[in-house]
Amino acid sequence: MDKQDFLTFKDINKSFSGVRVLKDVNCSIKKGDVHAIVGENGAGKSTLVKILAGVYPVGEYTGVITLEGQECWFKDIRQAEDAGICIIYQELELIPSMTVSENIYLGYEPGKRGVIDHDLMHKNAVQLLARLHADISPEVLVEQLRVGQQQIVAICRALSKNAKILIFDEPTSALSDTDVVILFDIIRGLKKEGVTSIFISHKLHRVREISDSLTILRDGRSVAGGPIEEFSEAEIITHMVGRELLKKYPRVPHQGSEVVMEVKNFTVFDPGIPKTLVDNVSFSVRKGEILGFSGLMGAGRTELFMAMFGSYDNYEITGEIYLEGEKLTISTPYDAIKKGLGLVVENRKEHGLVACLNIINNSTLANLTQLTTRLGAVDENEAIHRTKEYAEKFSLRYSSLEQLVESLSGGNQQKVVITKSLMASPKILILDEPTRGIDVLAKHDIYNIMNQLIEEGVAIVMISSEMPEIMGMADRIFVMCEGKITGELMHEEATQEKIMQFATRFKG
Repeated sequence: MDKQDFLTFKDINKSFSGVRVLKDVNCSIKKGDVHAIVGENGAGKSTLVKILAGVYPVGEYTGVITLEGQECWFKDIRQAEDAGICIIYQELELIPSMTVSENIYLGYEPGKRGVIDHDLMHKNAVQLLARLHADISPEVLVEQLRVGQQQIVAICRALSKNAKILIFDEPTSALSDTDVVILFDIIRGLKKEGVTSIFISHKLHRVREISDSLTILRDGRSVAGGPIEEFSEAEIITHMVGRELLKKYPRVPHQGSEVVMEVKNFTVFDPGIPKTLVDNVSFSVRKGEILGFSGLMGAGRTELFMAMFGSYDNYEITGEIYLEGEKLTISTPYDAIKKGLGLVVENRKEHGLVACLNIINNSTLANLTQLTTRLGAVDENEAIHRTKEYAEKFSLRYSSLEQLVESLSGGNQQKVVITKSLMASPKILILDEPTRGIDVLAKHDIYNIMNQLIEEGVAIVMISSEMPEIMGMADRIFVMCEGKITGELMHEEATQEKIMQFATRFKG
């Protein structure tokens, strides 16, 4: 058998509610390769691999998939796993309150006559963890592990099923640089064992770093593919969006004017650990600027702004916030919204959206008081009107405003989260990792939205772990390390080296 023919997709078509999302997709993957599938949100990447993994069973799509020269038709996930195909999702499907070994063998527990053999399960888990060179105890609870370690547990679970093909769906989106290095070492090690990996990511520099080959999807079609060395990052982007994006970061220089918000001596202490998460932080935000917050994971950036927004009721919080000269008292997110703060949270799926509600319901959640009539009912017509205004303004892609947000692409979900905050007319909009997990064109849209809002008089605070993004969009940058602000840089003087020095307190 030709190595080229290990896994093939031929003329794959898939529709949802009469709308074709995959259109004659073709793809060929070699045994042991790391094969990237890239494209905008909504291009069909996840749909394609879910067909392979049995999430969408035979009969719900047309076309042919062959594995090792044989046609394969999976009626469910279990059948795909039995064939050696496992998918590891961006949101890891682990049970936090169970141990590592229990998660690895969940649903496949070794034993006889319904009695689990815990000793054998422990022994097998030790072997799997050793195979990945992971220093993790099989008996520790998953909730006690950091995200990178949890991902290793998910990989072990797949390997326990004798996986031939591992599908990674946005595996690096929530990982630190250190954990990315560990993950890539694991993928390379599995490659030497003959395990094939399918790698889905919006981070194109990561795609080029780990992949041997790629397939590019656009609007549900496979438009290009081949060995990774044949494609520069710019060429991949051009194929993805159908045109050249002339400027990766469409920054418009802003001149910050008067101070609109001051934060003084802000401290956040978690008595449960116990640990000081934010340590005596002071800063100001000026009207007409994008203020960036940079730093490594765990630096305290998210904790600072979540505390300011009233999201923590079990932490000890001290300090003062002034908005347009008025000292604010904020105990809950409702207080923050009333006072003129808006927050687009880091994890939109868990904390920013209600997946089972439609676009209108999600967009208006923070503004229901303004949309409520004297009789206490929501003015549905006004809600539709306001939502449609923002949908057009932000070029939201949707079939109907009644569409459930869970069916939108990541970039469009993020636009809905931003809309929700803006409907409450904030004076300060805080964007925490605003482009995490969205494609390059959606990122471009978000950056343009930020520029629009600055023109409209909204001051923006942007938290980002992507240094090129912070440098590309922010007018001023504060860098945090271990709960403290360790440096301030203007756009013109910011470099990755200077940011990293402040982020690590490296003296040089």
